[in-house]
Amino acid sequence: MFRLFRKKSKVEKLEVKYKKLLEEAHQLSTTNRSKSDEKMYEANEVLEEIEEIRK
Repeated sequence: MFRLFRKKSKVEKLEVKYKKLLEEAHQLSTTNRSKSDEKMYEANEVLEEIEEIRK
């Protein structure tokens, strides 16, 4: 309730993006393996960025 009007931090936005990329990679893994690998690569880059911010 209290987070209703609070803006998301950069880390929270990146976490949402990371989860979305993982979901897309999982869906693509059954139909197009190369695109799935591309999404996993993008997700790993986002994860590295999250880790850099947290340091």
